[in-house]
Order: sequence, then structure tokens, then C-alpha cells
Amino acid sequence: MPIYDIAFYVALFFILGVVAASLKLNFLIVLTAVFLIAVIFLFVSYFFSYKINPRKFYWLAGLSLFIILGAFYYFCWDNYQTKKVNIVFDKEINFQGLVIKNPERGNEQKLIVKLQPPYSGNLLIKLQPYPSFNYGDMINFKGIIKKPMPQSYADYLKKDQIWGISNFPKTELIAQNQGSFIKRGLFKLKEKIIVNFQKTLPAEKAAFLAGITLGERSEFSKEFKEAMSNSGTTHLIALSGYNITILVKAVMGLFLYFLSRRRAFFMTILAILGFVLMTGAEASVVRAAIMGTILILAEQVGRVYSFRNAITIAAFLMVLFNPRILRFDIGFQLSFLALLGIVYLAPVIRKFFHLGEEPGFLYWRENLSATLAAQLMTAPLLISSFGKFSFFSFIPNVLILGLTPLIMALGFIVGFVGFVSFYLSLVLALLLNLLLTYEIFIIKFFGQFSGWQTQHFSWAIGFIYYFLIAAAVFCYQRSLNKKQNKEQGAAEALVNSGV
Repeated sequence: MPIYDIAFYVALFFILGVVAASLKLNFLIVLTAVFLIAVIFLFVSYFFSYKINPRKFYWLAGLSLFIILGAFYYFCWDNYQTKKVNIVFDKEINFQGLVIKNPERGNEQKLIVKLQPPYSGNLLIKLQPYPSFNYGDMINFKGIIKKPMPQSYADYLKKDQIWGISNFPKTELIAQNQGSFIKRGLFKLKEKIIVNFQKTLPAEKAAFLAGITLGERSEFSKEFKEAMSNSGTTHLIALSGYNITILVKAVMGLFLYFLSRRRAFFMTILAILGFVLMTGAEASVVRAAIMGTILILAEQVGRVYSFRNAITIAAFLMVLFNPRILRFDIGFQLSFLALLGIVYLAPVIRKFFHLGEEPGFLYWRENLSATLAAQLMTAPLLISSFGKFSFFSFIPNVLILGLTPLIMALGFIVGFVGFVSFYLSLVLALLLNLLLTYEIFIIKFFGQFSGWQTQHFSWAIGFIYYFLIAAAVFCYQRSLNKKQNKEQGAAEALVNSGV
């Protein structure tokens, strides 16, 4: 079996093991299941050797043991994280904490703090907007620490190793600039870029631009957030693979003007890493960054880029770092489901609706098929998690996605030019203002329609739904392979006939 196939199946089986453990299946059940899977692979390799390559199934039987390793890793990782925690709950105490992430601001501050001895563990602290605190601040708190409720919310917080919540404790700043020098500098750069947006654009448009370029949502009004949710355009400010792909291509192209390909590659990697840290390292950003890195690495070493391997390795690396995100981070799940839909289901949609291969004006055909594919792939998860689903979100997406790369490019230019010349950035912001006016109008117009809402969802129906999608993709791939084989056979026949 080729090394790239071995890497794929190792990562895939390891992830399956983590899934089994996160569902709290008994370890004995996992062992039994792995044994049965290995027996099935060996059975197929022995009795169907005349149709298939038996060596591949021998390999699969052996590699299925990585399911056990994945489950064991989850149990060990989870127990280790739990044992490190020392928190006194439901009692007023004094405790010190270091702010380890850029605070979320708005009507209230949300700080993620790392407790200092004699206590240990991370907390979510909710405070009034002022006085404001920053990453790297050491703060003394006096208040009560509560366990998160309900259990689903507790599990969601635990994926970030957050074990308790304290609402509006008394605070006293002890010291500043205690965190990483690099992260502190990146967070300050992000804040200054947002200030440059605010200097050159109206408040709502500056906030929306900060969301598109930097994933910042603190200045969004409740009404605008609701409009984005109803119109199915929230992904624009989630810094998904779409945004990161634009950024990677732009940065790589820029560096290639001044540097050799090798140096441009390493500078692009550093730029991606800095951007991920600056924007908070959300699941969608990390996934897109890893895949973008694999893409430019493949180009650097002259290898063919394999989406199947790239997305699996990206998931493997993220799960290895934090196995809890696989089950408890809906952003992680939506990000991967949407990407799978765009790559595998979008071609089926293009064929079904006879959209052709041309992207169309402002890439409307490509955006239509990609949006529909992502929408169809994520529908069951959105319905089960939020009880709401918009059937017509593909319309606003088709109308605005074609302009998003231009808005991102102009946004970054305005943000950085603002450090040099306010008046020049003000001139450049004139076109940006018009584009943002258009996109915000579309979002608000379609945001008036709340979509279909339900409080009931059956995962049995969800299973059938995904089975039908998989069948459609399989049939499409099979017909495509037959067409390619037929064309290849015709070409070989022409060559052999001497034509």
C-alpha cells in the first residue's frame, strides 16, 4: 500500500477511535468492534481475492488497530486534563488569574483566565464592559465559581479546558503584559487595524469589515447577528476556508514578487500562523490554515495535492491536539461538513442543474453550487443544534460571495495604509464603503425571513439523509470514472491505430 494511503487510513482509524471514546462507549465494546472490523477485512481479502487486491485489505485489517489507539488516547488525554484541575466551587474565594485569550467585548467582557496557585484550571469570567482588561493581564478576583450548566454547555466549555464560570466578581489589576510577547503584539496589531476601519468607515460597516477580515464580532448589533443567521451568511465572519484560501493565495503571490519560491513559502507559513493566532485560532481557521499549508507544501515539493489526505490529516492534527473538539465543537463539525460538501457534493449539483464548468459572472455558478452543497451537508447538524434552517440562504450567498475577495483585499489595504496615511486610507475606503453598503443591504433584506424552525430532529432520518447524499456522490464518481476510462480507451485506440 502506498505511504499516502497508509497515512490516510492511520489518521481515519485514529479519528474513529476518538469518536467512539467521546461517545463514552465501553473500551471492551471498542475492542470487540475493532476485532470484528479486522475479521471482515480478512474475510473480504480471502474470499474476493479474484476481484480485489487482497494485500490492501490485509493492510486495512492491521491498520484498524489504530481505532484502539485513538480511543485509548482520548481516555488518557481526558483523564490527564481532569486531574490538573483544582477549583473550589460554590464558595466565595479570592483567586488570581492570567488572561490567556483576547477578551470578547460588547455589552459585557468575557475573559478566559488561567488560575494561579494554589488553584489550577481555566475559567470563563464575565464582567462589566469597564474597566477593560487585555490579554496578559494578571487579575485578582473575589467571587463565586460555578460549574457550567447544563451538561451540554459544560462539555462545550471543556473542549477549551474551561471548567468553571464566575459572573461579575470583584476585580483588581495586579500586573500587565504577562503573556506571550508575540501573541500580545498580534492582538494589538489586530486592534489597531480595527481602529483604522473605524476611522474611515461608518460604525456598522467597520464592524462588518472587521468580521470579514479578522473574525471580530464584538461590535455587531443583536439585530445584525440575527439577520446574518437568518440569511445564512454567518460563515462570512467565521473565517472559514473560503477566507483563508483568499488570504493564502494573496500572501503567497505577494511574497513571490520579492522573494524566491522557497523563501516565499516559509514567509507565507509564518504569515498564516500569525493570522491564526491573531484571530483566536478557531476551529475553522485552524482547519483551513492546515489545509492551506499542505496545499502550498505540495506545490513546493512538486507533489500532487490530495484533498482526501489533506482534510483527514488536518482533522487528525486538530484532534491530536484536542480530541474533545471532535464531538463538542460544533464549529469544527460544521467546518468539515461544509468543506466535504463543497468538494464532493458541489460537482453533483452542477451536473444535476446543468450549471456547466464555467464559474460565470462574479463566479455565480461556482458560488451557487458551493453554497447549496455546504447547506445540504450541514442541514441536519444545524437543525439538531439550533432548531432552525434557512432553505433560501443560497440566494444572498450567490449575490455577495463574488465580491467578498475584493472586499477582503481592499479591507486589508485600508487597514495597513491607515498606519501610513489617514487621508489615503480614507480615499481607498470610498469604494469599500459602496461594496459594504451593498452586502449589508442584501444581508438585512434576506435576514427578514427567519426560515424553517423546529424543535424535533431524528438522527435516524439524518442517517438516511447522509446515506442518500453518499449514494449520489458515489454514483456521480462512478459515472465520471467510466467516462474517463472510455475517453482514455478511445485515445489509446487512436494511438494504436496510428491515426
